[in-house]
Amino acid sequence: MSATIQKIDHLGIAVKSIEAALPYYEKTLGLKCGHIEEVPSQKVRTAFFACGEVHLELLEPTDPESTIAKFIETKGEGIHHIAFATTDITGQLAQAKEAGSRLIHEVPFDGAGGKLVAFLHPKSSFGVLTEFCQPKPEACSGGCSCSH
Repeated sequence: MSATIQKIDHLGIAVKSIEAALPYYEKTLGLKCGHIEEVPSQKVRTAFFACGEVHLELLEPTDPESTIAKFIETKGEGIHHIAFATTDITGQLAQAKEAGSRLIHEVPFDGAGGKLVAFLHPKSSFGVLTEFCQPKPEACSGGCSCSH
C-alpha cells in the first residue's frame, strides 16, 4: 500500500521577527493569526495563519545557530518549505526513500501544531525543502481527515 498525500498543509515562511511580520499578514492581507508557539527542538517560534485549507507558518529563529537563522542569513526572509499532509508519515518517508529521495529525517519528530513532521532534502526535491506532516494521535480530535 502506498502512502497518500492529502493536501498542501502549509507553506513555511522564514522571518526575522514574527512581531514585525504580523501587521503585513493581519492588516494588509486580512488574515488572522491562529496561534503562536515555540518549538524548542527546532529553535523557532511559529505563527500560523489560515488561508482557506492551507496555512501559512511564519518561522522566527530563537537561536542564531538554528536552521531558520542560517537560512535567513544566506537566503534572506521568504518561503522556506512546503508541507504536505499525509495519512501515513512513516509510509510516506519509506515511499520517498524507495523512490530515491534523500531524507533529512528517517523518523518523524514532534513539530508545531501537534503534528509529527519529517523533511526531504531539497537536493532530491528540485530545490524545494519538502515536509511531510501528520497529526499526532493524541492531537487528533476525530474531526480531522487523518486515519486515527
